[in-house]
Amino acid sequence: MRAAAKRNADTDTTRDVLVALRRIIRAIDLQSKRIAKTSGLTTPQVMVLQSIRDLGEVTTGRLSSDVSLSQATVTTILDRLEQRGLVERYRSDRDRRIVHTKLTEAGRKSLKKAPPLLHEEFIAAFADLPAGRQDEIVATLEEVATMLGGGDLDAAPLLDVAPPSATGR
Repeated sequence: MRAAAKRNADTDTTRDVLVALRRIIRAIDLQSKRIAKTSGLTTPQVMVLQSIRDLGEVTTGRLSSDVSLSQATVTTILDRLEQRGLVERYRSDRDRRIVHTKLTEAGRKSLKKAPPLLHEEFIAAFADLPAGRQDEIVATLEEVATMLGGGDLDAAPLLDVAPPSATGR
């Protein structure tokens, strides 16, 4: 292939990759906005509420582990959810150092309003792929993350693009 033709092919391929990345970012952004509009909650708030629903009365440390967010982030989310009356926190009768969180009825109602999270839909579609294809996708996405300078960044397995100050994290 001549140099000029190769450059054009590379440019078209590079453009295709960038367009695909932008589509992913837009899909995440649109879903975050849909969740906020439908439920009045951010994606991390929905994740925390779902975790409390699934785990029952739970400590912040256990919640943090379940949603793959730091305890400080989960505490900030819980503060906002508690202010809105969606969760209730209380000290353990056996050990006053331990604080438990549980859903309120208002929290259950808010969760019912929230649409499925984007990563839940992704998990179902990804699980339908053959194992070899899954491995290829993971390797490719890890390589792309590295190319974008994010190969070593810590990230939770949830799809959300809003900045931390806007998400209640």
